[in-house]
Order: sequence, then structure tokens, then C-alpha cells
Amino acid sequence: MNKHLIDKYGEVRELSADDLKKFRPAADVLPKSSHKALRVRGKQKEPTKTQISIRLSPEVVESFKATGKGWQGRMDDALKEWLKDHPVIQA
Repeated sequence: MNKHLIDKYGEVRELSADDLKKFRPAADVLPKSSHKALRVRGKQKEPTKTQISIRLSPEVVESFKATGKGWQGRMDDALKEWLKDHPVIQA
């Protein structure tokens, strides 16, 4: 532990804004061999996606989740496929 993070009583002190500015991403400071175990993500692939909040029926969500890892990507693919047959008409 860094001594500058310890107060005079030997306890970890509260972090300041200056301390937080010095923080770096785990991927920058840990060995690459630990990335998978710690689930350190690399840069997002291009094109980046837009994060939104959306309400869907439980049966739709559970059906996609039941397909396993990557279910959100498959949902994105399904919506793209729908758009092929339902072009957006701008008003």
C-alpha cells in the first residue's frame, strides 16, 4: 500500500480529487496476463454503440438472454434485420 494514502493513525485516508486524478485504468498498470482474470476490457470496437435505456417485455428479454453470452449483440442484429424490411421514413 502506498504510504501517502495512510493517515497518522495507520488507516487509509479519504481520497482527494488530486488522488483520483492520478488513477489510471487497470489495463494500463496490470500485466496483460491478469486482464482476462480481472475482465479488463480493451477499447470498444468501431463503430461504437450508443447506450440507451429501453423497456422491453420480459419474454423478449428472457428469450434473448437464454441464447447465452452475446445476447445483446444478437438483439442488435435482430433490430438491424427488422430495419431492412421497415425503412425509416423521415418526416
